[in-house]
Amino acid sequence: MNDSVGDDEGGTLEGAGSPATAAVGDGTRAVRAGLPEPVKHEPTLPGPVFAAHFHLPGDPTGPYAYGRDENPTWTLLERAIGELEGPGRGDVETLVFASGMAAISSVLFSQLRAGDAVVLPSDGYQALPLARAQLEGYGIEVRTAPTAGDAQVEVLDGARLLWIESPSNPGLDVCDIRRLVEAAHARGALVAVDNTLATPFGQRPLDLGADFAVASGTKQLTGHGDVLLGYVAGRDTEAMAAVRRWRKIVGAIPGPMEAWLAHRSIATLQLRVERQNASALALAQALRERSDVTGLRYPGLPDDPSHKIASQQMRRYGCVVSFTLPTRTRAERFLDALRLVDDATSFGGVRSTAERRGRWGGDAVPEGFIRLSVGAEDPADLVADVLRALDESAR
Repeated sequence: MNDSVGDDEGGTLEGAGSPATAAVGDGTRAVRAGLPEPVKHEPTLPGPVFAAHFHLPGDPTGPYAYGRDENPTWTLLERAIGELEGPGRGDVETLVFASGMAAISSVLFSQLRAGDAVVLPSDGYQALPLARAQLEGYGIEVRTAPTAGDAQVEVLDGARLLWIESPSNPGLDVCDIRRLVEAAHARGALVAVDNTLATPFGQRPLDLGADFAVASGTKQLTGHGDVLLGYVAGRDTEAMAAVRRWRKIVGAIPGPMEAWLAHRSIATLQLRVERQNASALALAQALRERSDVTGLRYPGLPDDPSHKIASQQMRRYGCVVSFTLPTRTRAERFLDALRLVDDATSFGGVRSTAERRGRWGGDAVPEGFIRLSVGAEDPADLVADVLRALDESAR
């Protein structure tokens, strides 16, 4: 963690019967986020509302009319996420979606028109090339540049939207978000930051000046590998109205049960993030001593190429460690030898996962590249399992 920004940093807790002026830490914020005012004999977190339509006599006024537009369970979750992404701010609006890609698509396709230009990271999430092909099919110019070294600055002129992914997935490069935001805004461009890997407890893009914070809630935000979810949080009323309209048109809405599970899971976010981040650092430190491991990346390591800028804008460094083994065969033997780490995609769950990322194609990584997501197991057990699997796979 960046020592200059502690667990009690920033913001007040709104709603949930708490004084609006009370400063709170991340743990308190997580367990109280989005809760309604207490009502005698009612649950502290109401159950999911399964409704396609609502009673609506007379003129169609009020918050709830039809299930594709609004749902009380979404409302509480959106309030909760808004309190995490923009604590103490009254200008943050949040919208939840059926998946992270639904959230990403909502920003791209609601803000861009034929003839516009957008800047995407060349080393970002592997579904971005699919989005690129669709954007270009709509007559939108797509420019790309890598995350490291703030390279996207060089291709910003004339762009309508800059898309940042920091840390990048799976390479874990970090860019200077403040610098990129200032450069983009000076050129009249909006800025969206994919905050999936960091989570709001790792960094807050809106506080760094971004117009949108976008994330897959499927990952560490919910953390149990049982919910598909995405969200967009933003400060500009007009821009968010366009995102909301896109959600209505496409119908990319989460189910009430998924929304409720996500809200329930947020209560343990700070606990999970603290354990997973500490364990990720411990694992990275252990891997640094291995001669058969190359290309080790974790922004929390003091000698990581991204550490300096990460320490200036991140409060925690994430749960993902990446590294490369000499060959594809060695990597596959390593994955087979693991006992506490599941061979699975995605990241951020309470159970550690790892995969040879090159098996999917689309990522510019070596054949032996491993993306390992650190879970909530005891750190010593996890490190021992990984080191043992490395030894066994080398025989």
